[in-house]
Amino acid sequence: MSVFNLNVNGQQHQVDVDPSTPLLWVLRDNLKLVGTKYGCGIAQCGACTIHLDGIAMRSCQLPISTVGNRKVTTIEGLSENADHPVQKAWLEHDVPQCGYCQSGQIMSAVALLNSNPNPTDEQIDGAMDGNLCRCGTYTRIKKAIKTAAANS
Repeated sequence: MSVFNLNVNGQQHQVDVDPSTPLLWVLRDNLKLVGTKYGCGIAQCGACTIHLDGIAMRSCQLPISTVGNRKVTTIEGLSENADHPVQKAWLEHDVPQCGYCQSGQIMSAVALLNSNPNPTDEQIDGAMDGNLCRCGTYTRIKKAIKTAAANS
């Protein structure tokens, strides 16, 4: 066990965990931030996507020992009232069905729009590639990203 100091959603946290523990489990089990979901466990589905210094990362395969002083943002830290432009566009386009993948989808979409405020269809496809939606709402996801881009 080792003690790690983390900056999560703008707040400092100290956790005592095994250095190989994936960030996902520190977020969920130690910090009780359960919006970030466990999907596949091999960083292939995107349900566990968070931002590390603003970059979309899969937290299920990211050992806590590699996080260091970088800023971690989870879906809970995106906005206080679920009023981020991407979250609002998600609701406007009725994107969620089962909802399980949505936090990861939203975090990937936000990272895309932060780096490219007016993405093309191809750029959206590339940025969202690997974020799996079992319900198949990909068309609505793309429309929501375009709406968020237009409203940002």
